[in-house]
Amino acid sequence: MKQLWTNGTIYTMEQEGSTVQAVLVHEGEIIETGDFNQLREKADEIIDLQGAFMYPGFVDSHLHMIGHGAKLMRLDLTQAKSGKELLELVQNATSLLEEGQWLIGDGWNENQFIDVQIPTIEELDAVTDRPIYLNRVCHHVALVNSAAFQLAGITNDTPDPEGGKLGRHKNGELNGLLYEQAMNLVSSIFQQEGESYIDSLQHYLQLGIEHMQSYGLTGGHTEEMGYFGHYINPLTAYQRTVGDKKHFRVNLLRHHTVFEEMIKNNAPYDEPFIEPGAMKIFADGSFGGSTAALLEPYANELDNKGMLIHTDEQMEALIQLARKYDEAVAIHIIGDGSMEQVLTYLEKYPVNKGKRDRLIHCCLVSEEQLARIKKLSVILDLQPAFVTSDFPWIREKLGENRSGHIYAWKTFVEAGLMCAAGTDAPIEAISPFETIYAAVERKKPHDTHDGYGAAQKLSRFEAVKMYTVGSAEAICKENERGYIRPGYDADFTILDKDLLHCTAEEILQTTALKTVVAGNVVYKK
Repeated sequence: MKQLWTNGTIYTMEQEGSTVQAVLVHEGEIIETGDFNQLREKADEIIDLQGAFMYPGFVDSHLHMIGHGAKLMRLDLTQAKSGKELLELVQNATSLLEEGQWLIGDGWNENQFIDVQIPTIEELDAVTDRPIYLNRVCHHVALVNSAAFQLAGITNDTPDPEGGKLGRHKNGELNGLLYEQAMNLVSSIFQQEGESYIDSLQHYLQLGIEHMQSYGLTGGHTEEMGYFGHYINPLTAYQRTVGDKKHFRVNLLRHHTVFEEMIKNNAPYDEPFIEPGAMKIFADGSFGGSTAALLEPYANELDNKGMLIHTDEQMEALIQLARKYDEAVAIHIIGDGSMEQVLTYLEKYPVNKGKRDRLIHCCLVSEEQLARIKKLSVILDLQPAFVTSDFPWIREKLGENRSGHIYAWKTFVEAGLMCAAGTDAPIEAISPFETIYAAVERKKPHDTHDGYGAAQKLSRFEAVKMYTVGSAEAICKENERGYIRPGYDADFTILDKDLLHCTAEEILQTTALKTVVAGNVVYKK
């Protein structure tokens, strides 16, 4: 059956302001666009947009979908405004736990605490003897109590793992903080096997997808094949949740620890709804945890340049491994120190034609590094909401005179670099409208200033393009997704607001009316 979508503003994203009157869809594909009167006779069904605004399907270019769904069920710590409030939330929640149950929380951020003080392990132990695991908002640092350490077999004599660090008091005793790879020493306890575990992953995944669809998202590029026991656990959850329903488009980045095994085992996907993605590598940590790798020390910690997750030899070997299988890499890079390491090996081992490497976050880039990036086949995978989350405290971390481009989305766009937009959910809110607002305003909704680094504000078109064209370019699918054109997938985001012309406040008030994947309405308000 041929459907004709019409009677709204239909943005093709081919050029700024480019629209068509009608879109003819057949079997999940756009077959014609143009004048309503010329297309109406070819249609079996006319779908009235009733004045709504239609865009190519919005796709979150970087997130953790199972983690996002899990966060919806975990203790929300994002609103804690002090260490005391965090402890109160923990105490109230542990009183509801069943015997033997862990308390897992998400989202604490000491930079929004009145006293900027993280609770100590002694304070946590005074609140509860139940095991607790509390993710910092960045998910590069966690806070646990003695009960958790005991179950994980961690003592004061436990050495730091490679690529991580156990937080300690000045006397050398554990203080409850886990940095980077040290988090796995405790979080690995949660990993299980079997049907009941896969069922729980399916539940998280379905919750996450439904939440994303309610914001008009038609797909996401996600990374979690290395976090839930054997990769077959999360992969099976995707096959049963997305593959069976075919109601979402997922690109699965493959963590470097499972990348080769998945290839050798011919891990099954379900294209074009579940697609294999690049090899995912973490090069460094986060600014919030002071673990992002810098060329010069942190302004407020002159003995700290952050940390590289991998040695130079290890990073080189990982990129060589990806190239062995003719695959791109997708690398988490926050600081200019990690960017320096990564660029060295991307230049030495360029990706083959038809592929693009993905540089994720790119929060601090030197001028010299920017010139080198422009010569590579890469796309920058950016998270505009980091600006509103990280300012103003990031100035204390980096200093007012730090050289380089800081959260410089406009500079990247004007340099001609391909850019995609994502949220890194569960790190940031999943709403594309909050992300677009952050990209064009670079401030919190009620701030009265002109924006943090106002010269780096994106235009409305540039911000929306990152969610549509950019996300398609990130996986080399720009010839079939990202635009409303004949021959392209019929994935649409239908909204009640004109994001290109409404007020800034209205961006945040935008509501998704319908979400369409392969011509099928998968969400309707």
